[in-house]
Amino acid sequence: MDAALAPEELGPSKGLDTISLLSNDERLKGRPRLCSDCGLCDSTLSDLMSKSCVFVRNQTEEIEQRLHGRNRRPDDELRFGIYRAQYAARMRRPNPNAQWSGMVTTLGARLLEQGKVEAVITTAAAPGTRFKAQPVLARTPAEVLATAGNKPCLSANLSLLDTVREQGIKRLAFIGTGCQVHMLRAVEAELGLERLYVIGIPCSDNVSYPDLEYFLTQISRSPETVVHHEFMQDFSLWLRHENGKTERVNYVDFPMDKLHGVFPSACLSCFDYPNSLCDLTIGYMGAELGWQWVLVRTETGEELLEMLRPDLEFTELTQSGDRSRGMPRFIERLTHPPGAKRPPYLIRKLVVYLQRKKGPKGLEFARAIIEMKLLRNLNYVRSKFARVESRVVPYHVLQTLEPYAKTYSEAFDRPLASKEH
Repeated sequence: MDAALAPEELGPSKGLDTISLLSNDERLKGRPRLCSDCGLCDSTLSDLMSKSCVFVRNQTEEIEQRLHGRNRRPDDELRFGIYRAQYAARMRRPNPNAQWSGMVTTLGARLLEQGKVEAVITTAAAPGTRFKAQPVLARTPAEVLATAGNKPCLSANLSLLDTVREQGIKRLAFIGTGCQVHMLRAVEAELGLERLYVIGIPCSDNVSYPDLEYFLTQISRSPETVVHHEFMQDFSLWLRHENGKTERVNYVDFPMDKLHGVFPSACLSCFDYPNSLCDLTIGYMGAELGWQWVLVRTETGEELLEMLRPDLEFTELTQSGDRSRGMPRFIERLTHPPGAKRPPYLIRKLVVYLQRKKGPKGLEFARAIIEMKLLRNLNYVRSKFARVESRVVPYHVLQTLEPYAKTYSEAFDRPLASKEH
């Protein structure tokens, strides 16, 4: 970043009207145009990139068969991924340094405490920053616990696979995002591990660190004091500050005309918000405010949850509202040029009222957000990278969106299902 310019003066690193291709950066040249900098290409496994990269060829269908012996059922699994059970839970004694209650880092630390793994790959904040992501190979519980808190930036976690092999580590835990997990599963057989535990974090629209700094200047009244921030179930962004106070910014109030260009093309071409190929997903999206949404996906995931269960309290998963009511309007908005200015204040105020009063909640909120991401990203791929659609859009996307096929075809003057599919 240019030291002479503040983040708000610099703007998005790729420019407001530029397709945000990380592969244009000098360090990443030669990689696929769609690149989330997962770290695989920084390792000696880079020659496997063309066979494993989710942005070269999405292998969700094949990996599911290997993990579960089947693919998704035509129910919530289309949206959430294959799962054995789902819960709303939180730590009885929350970690004050965590984004939520500290379930993810507590679990990583416990795996080391109990000798089930020799190391945990996770993400810390780079020294001197709060949010700049730095991959870490933690060998002690304290090292895992020190990584608590959200770092919503691209992180090359898979670059540590070389260190894992060099140090002779055979039992490993991995905490990461959907694209990282996809690549890890694709090369898993090459790692020579005796045991692998994969803890997945739901992920949407990570950014480079300079772009995160810029984003906060456009969203927050005090960007330099933001300690944690998260997109929440009440249709607003919550930003926690150093003084403990929470600032809330409604989604509809975002200055999208100033944010277009912030999010990388890879994130806008991703179809695994729920991180469906891990053993255990821990997020928030399907739970009530203050609780975490936990999806147990595999037998290993069941083992992970049981390790943590004594420290958890549980509540019922709930659902209300009807996501289908707002979807036609969302699809219509996708036909507008990106970066359009926000509606007038009174219109925004009405939208917020309707969202909170009548909008989807609980599991219905999770369904709504996932379907909106699928629609948005499908439209993005078709408008910017049409020739790779058949390779990067996984099998379940069009099945999930089928209820909106008529609305989609009317809005875009083309069928939802393409010839390739």
